Amino acid sequence: MISQRQFQKLVWNHYKQHGRHDMPWRRTRDPYRILISEVMLQQTQVSRVEKFYPTFVRMWPTFQSLAKARTADVLRVWQGLGYNRRALALQKLAQIIVKNYGGKLPANREALELLPGIGRGTSGSLMTFAFNEPVVFIETNIRRVFIHHFTTHIRTNVSDDVIVPFVLKLVDQKRPREWYWALMDYGAMLGEKSRGRAVANPNLRSRHYVRQPKFVGSDRELRGKLLKLLLREKKISFRSLAKRFAEPTVRINRISGDLVREGFLVRRGGFLWSL
Repeated sequence: MISQRQFQKLVWNHYKQHGRHDMPWRRTRDPYRILISEVMLQQTQVSRVEKFYPTFVRMWPTFQSLAKARTADVLRVWQGLGYNRRALALQKLAQIIVKNYGGKLPANREALELLPGIGRGTSGSLMTFAFNEPVVFIETNIRRVFIHHFTTHIRTNVSDDVIVPFVLKLVDQKRPREWYWALMDYGAMLGEKSRGRAVANPNLRSRHYVRQPKFVGSDRELRGKLLKLLLREKKISFRSLAKRFAEPTVRINRISGDLVREGFLVRRGGFLWSL
């Protein structure tokens, strides 16, 4: 097994030579902007987030401005990032921050995890990147690094509980923010190598690995198309929806009903309306 000193040197050297230093959310210490980037990066590729992030923070540069924004406008700007629930959760989070925390993100992990759309992973990233706290933080790339270097004796079903002691022991107490950036960049490199078949993807051995479901033809794809249509036209009749999408009425009714219940759309009589 690689030694602690060798591991740290390997990760820091890679970061120095190949680190992704130009990401806009790495050039700010504003907790609001860091929060926006971390939520956008949930299940979305960095290259796509880099296209949407500047527009979003330019339109709504503070918790206060996002809290007051028209929901339809927030969803409209979000189109192309996918998983639209995140946009709704972000605005609800902003409203809570303004109401309960004076417009400032709490520097407390337990408080963060009570906010909409913030789970254990995102709370860790916020404590690390917004507040430079040396907490345990595990996401896909970080998990890949520690499985690759420290669990070679475990073939399958590697739990995060196994790698947490290594993450905690090796975190740089003085520079946790940069250390985790370095780990993520090193893990991204390992991921690229696995896609090129140079090495096997270490995350395939993780208990927490979930294969991305098929998108084309899925309910998620149809949800996105329906929401995009309503954001453009603002109002449409139920009767015309099945014909517009060439889909069974039962499926259209089920998915549109879900969107209404989740707060994306409003139903009035025989029509759907955007917010």
